[in-house]
Amino acid sequence: MPSCLSIMVTGRPKAVWAALCALLVSQAVHAQMGGVAEKDRAATAAVCDNPQQATVLKANPWSTTAQALWLDGHQLIWPGMADTTSGHRFSLLVSRAGLLQAPVGQAAVGVEERLSLNTRTEALPPHLTRRFGFAGAGVVLQLPPMNPAALRELHTRQMVLVQENAQGKVVASTRVQLPGALDALFAPTAARKVLGPRMQGPRTQLSLWAPTAEQVQLCTYPGPDALASSLQTLQRDAASGVWSGTLPASATGAYYQYAVTVHVPGVGRVRNRVTDPYAVSLNANSKRSQLLDLNDPALQPAGWANDAPPATVSQPTDMAVYELHVRDFSISDDSVPPAHQGKYMAFTHGQSRGMQHLKALARAGMTDVHLLPVFDLASVPETGCVTPHITPHLSGHAASDSQQAAVKAVAAQDCFNWGYDPLHFNAPEGSYATTAHDGRRRVVEFRQMVLALHRAGLRVGMDMVYNHTSASGQHAQSVLDRIVPGYYQRLNAQGVVERSTCCDNTATEHIMMDKLMSDSVLLWARHYKIDSFRFDLMGHQPRSAMVRMQKRLHSALGRRIDFIGEGWNFGEVAHGVRFVQASQLSLNGTGIGTFNDRLRDAVRGGSASDTPERIQADQGYISGLVLNPNTQARPEQTPQALMKVADQVRASLAGSLRSYAMTTFTGERRTLQDIPYGDQPTGYTQAPSEVVNYVENHDNMTLWDSLAFKLPRSTSAAERARVQVLGSALVAFSQGVAYFHAGQDILRSKSLDGNSYDSGDWFNRLDWTYQHNHFGTGLPPAQDNGHLWPLMRELLADPALQPTPADIAFARDAVRDLLKIRASSTLLRLPTAQDIEQRLRFFNVGPTQNPAVIAVHLDGKALNGHVLQGANFDAMVLLINVDTRAHTVADSAQRGQALSLHPVHLHAQAADRRPAVAARFDPATGQFEVPARTAMAWVLPSASVAGAAKTHP
Repeated sequence: MPSCLSIMVTGRPKAVWAALCALLVSQAVHAQMGGVAEKDRAATAAVCDNPQQATVLKANPWSTTAQALWLDGHQLIWPGMADTTSGHRFSLLVSRAGLLQAPVGQAAVGVEERLSLNTRTEALPPHLTRRFGFAGAGVVLQLPPMNPAALRELHTRQMVLVQENAQGKVVASTRVQLPGALDALFAPTAARKVLGPRMQGPRTQLSLWAPTAEQVQLCTYPGPDALASSLQTLQRDAASGVWSGTLPASATGAYYQYAVTVHVPGVGRVRNRVTDPYAVSLNANSKRSQLLDLNDPALQPAGWANDAPPATVSQPTDMAVYELHVRDFSISDDSVPPAHQGKYMAFTHGQSRGMQHLKALARAGMTDVHLLPVFDLASVPETGCVTPHITPHLSGHAASDSQQAAVKAVAAQDCFNWGYDPLHFNAPEGSYATTAHDGRRRVVEFRQMVLALHRAGLRVGMDMVYNHTSASGQHAQSVLDRIVPGYYQRLNAQGVVERSTCCDNTATEHIMMDKLMSDSVLLWARHYKIDSFRFDLMGHQPRSAMVRMQKRLHSALGRRIDFIGEGWNFGEVAHGVRFVQASQLSLNGTGIGTFNDRLRDAVRGGSASDTPERIQADQGYISGLVLNPNTQARPEQTPQALMKVADQVRASLAGSLRSYAMTTFTGERRTLQDIPYGDQPTGYTQAPSEVVNYVENHDNMTLWDSLAFKLPRSTSAAERARVQVLGSALVAFSQGVAYFHAGQDILRSKSLDGNSYDSGDWFNRLDWTYQHNHFGTGLPPAQDNGHLWPLMRELLADPALQPTPADIAFARDAVRDLLKIRASSTLLRLPTAQDIEQRLRFFNVGPTQNPAVIAVHLDGKALNGHVLQGANFDAMVLLINVDTRAHTVADSAQRGQALSLHPVHLHAQAADRRPAVAARFDPATGQFEVPARTAMAWVLPSASVAGAAKTHP
């Protein structure tokens, strides 16, 4: 049977072809599988076509907390409980029917089997102590001797742990958290299995891990909305807990669901109809998984087989990343056909204003586009989404609350969300496809997007969110927890799902959640040619899982896949309580990069969660600290405070290396790990690839909006644009990975919105015509910004804070010049700590420094006979003046040196003319004159070094 895509080649309406495709698939599946016998139709319909996704087969609303934890297949711990009461006994009560109830003070009912437990008195082995030490002390209990098959069978039944008195009354009862047992009994074998759909010659195999299920059935549908064409019971592999079945290869393109019969605490014995956690595509709104072979040529756009990413990144530190939301990119770009605005296909229009912007960035030195979540997400309706109507009357009020009211009125139904609410990790999001009804389209169009970006000179990265799901329990959008209740989510001491990440946390420390994450990343890299990954709240994942995953990708693909992520240390996993985290302080030596809040906060001032009292008072290095105080600035700010912040900035310029030593503002020479940043070290990396430098990203206010609070109100828009460029310069000149938010280069504003995840297109717009940055287009939504509305009203109504098109064009071109400077020499992208320690030196430091100017010397000459490939200059001097007036600084080591301005500064079309017009270098004294609010580079042309060995390919 031909692929439906292969026959959709004429001008016939898509609806006609869609109907024909559904008919062809239906006929093929029905014929190959022998159809559905009349006597089975009722059963099939009852299971597969029931409008309810969950059917309670035997209700049991009784439940209790889950305070105990399985340690392995035969031992458990009950924290806080002691075996001290004479005559009391511990038992594990079991029921296949799922009708157990064990209320305190009464005798348990519904007991089909009682397992007497023995108390373990000796210490636990180290591996169990490491894993479960977070639970605290308690009584450790052991099952009686049982063979492995019997132990596994237990977990398909309802179980309750009780302490009973001599009269058989329940003194205490609890459920037992499952992961320790499932990881011990099933996961070692299951982890080696291939899960999800797999094409094997004439057959398609489907496999689902559901070790606690009593039964798993497979519903097959010939079309996205058709009635079921078949129902089959899958076979269980007892050792792994994996259920498998096969379909004919001709079923490719059909849709399917699993019907999982499982005990759900507090509900009873339930048949949950669910999608496949390993689904590679789905129908609209993710109701059904789709059977697709991602190797099928019909799913590959022209040129896909030979596509390769641009060869712009030899080392992780070569990365310069532009973080972009798919919908933001084109929804307001009328140079993109309306049908493709806000879609994957917008990237295929190479002459659109947005693509011309990306191509210009790539030519300047941007290497990667990182896409905010593009896996299947829960928050955007894939069909019938709406866009709030904001009239010209409303949009004309700069500080009105009407715009945000219109946005929030339809927020649950609108077409916009950042997408940090995963539904299916392995399938592309359908709302970005031209149609969500046919799951093939999202696969093909995603690949067309990647292909177009590669051809534009940009690698493609994905923002991955494995630390939480959009829902858990019996919620309609809960997938994992409805298949294996209590396993995939991380639970607190009462057995309730942790939500420290914002949503329902996953437990990536559990073997099969670790496997799902690893399998998923490999799928995206292999089948969609993703070049790098950003991991949301990566500190909630184990370091060991991240390291294994990166090694696995390199082994499987034969190429390096770069990992970066948020290494924040918080929540129930903070400080390594449950495992060694993939956090800032724990990733040394892995090469995995984490975001550098030290640079962000030093540059902007304050923190990511400024209060109304602090948002103006806490100025930063570029926003006026000491040098240009606003009316609310802290009166106690001193030149020493500015020097201290300048040292924080210098640390980032040196790659935040623990081992890098410099002279601080106190006159001491200290390594960066010995300079405090709150209760943490300023320097936290072992290699420059482990730091991601940024001053703006999708989270929190844009830099332009932050500066609206922190710079003196009298600062002109043109000067504000210069200050914003200084922020980008500090990112471009810092060792490590450079990270920029889309629109940062064109002064993007979200009208002061500090959390625009659900603020609609209105507050997230990008203007590729460069006429407006959208400051002053209404008060942002009250939910996350209302506490600042009194201050915001005043700022948004001030027309002086709105940049002109000339200001936007200046910033755009100045950032491109900075990227060109960064790309011109590996001195700004040093790959190793040794390189930085040997080649990077600060001057104008210590207690006598001029803190308004950061001054860096980079040595590009051969050292000990070794040449730094791509240095292109024997030396570079970087100078950043954040003051409103010019300053001079001197370096005696530069006396007699034939330094000249970087060629980018001297080009006739250089955006910032201050370096060429006003900067000076006196070789007789080694003195530099640095214009106000200017970042620049001086260079010493390279001399050839014959016979030198190369250290970096």
